[in-house]
Amino acid sequence: MTMPFYASVEQIMRDRSELARKGIARGRSVAVLSYADGVVFIAENASTALRKVSEIYDRIGFAAVGRYSEYDNLRTAGIRLADMRGYSYDRRDVSGRQLANSYAHALNSIFTEQQKPYEVEVCVAEVGKEVGADQLYRITYDGSMVDERDFVIMGGQAEAMTLTLREIYRPGLPLAEAVELGVRALASVGGSAGAPRDLPADQLEVAILDRFRPQRAFKRITAAALAELLPGPVAPDVPAGESAPDTPETPETPETTQTTDGAPEVDAPGVIAPPPPPDPHPGQPPAMPRPDGAGGEADDAAAGPAESGPASPGSA
Repeated sequence: MTMPFYASVEQIMRDRSELARKGIARGRSVAVLSYADGVVFIAENASTALRKVSEIYDRIGFAAVGRYSEYDNLRTAGIRLADMRGYSYDRRDVSGRQLANSYAHALNSIFTEQQKPYEVEVCVAEVGKEVGADQLYRITYDGSMVDERDFVIMGGQAEAMTLTLREIYRPGLPLAEAVELGVRALASVGGSAGAPRDLPADQLEVAILDRFRPQRAFKRITAAALAELLPGPVAPDVPAGESAPDTPETPETPETTQTTDGAPEVDAPGVIAPPPPPDPHPGQPPAMPRPDGAGGEADDAAAGPAESGPASPGSA
């Protein structure tokens, strides 16, 4: 007779938690930050078909990490719930807190009642009318809900990224600086030998909740608009008085001098040409050379000023 298999409730919950945490850690991270004009979502996402950031209602956004099929079911259910509540009552009655509570109850029921929990982590963000009124709710796989302040980072090595962002974040940032800090935090881990990575625009999914838009605050930022917000490559530090190593220097133009026989003489760069001999008669044009090579200072003085044109045939 075989003994029935038995496991304690604590062991079952530990196994489910470990399964969910491993699945979330394999996902790419998402950062949600509050900035001067609203809330910005920054997700590391190389896919053009799958979305990790979405709109739930007028001023409410959704971001998630983990297994896509599972958090997409949560996103769809949240949209239906918000639409039904806004249609039954009023659009102003739909809030991010209500949706976050609904997600928390659903995830807690799945975690405790089903054999396999959802391997997801969700953030519900609602933009306020003014700076400091934004609401960020983080819901974990077991239904735990935390009201975060200023920013949220989920997935991957979220703890290390959170420490990096906490050191450089400050409230009331403009959009460009908020995107730069969020990308820097996401790229701070995962590189070779622990070095930061480079996240180009084609591997990012960015969207905002603009507090100054009249009704639907959600807007995606793609292509050229996203490239303008991302920081450019940082130039290396160069000591004073030296040129940057990657800056091409303008080639020097060789200096050309005129010799006594009319042929051009080119000085090579970096070579100092010898000075020309002194003119015995300064202020007078040089005399034309004689055919027989004879002549001296007396002949030069007697010859008088030379003509500018060529000598006529037969002239001495």
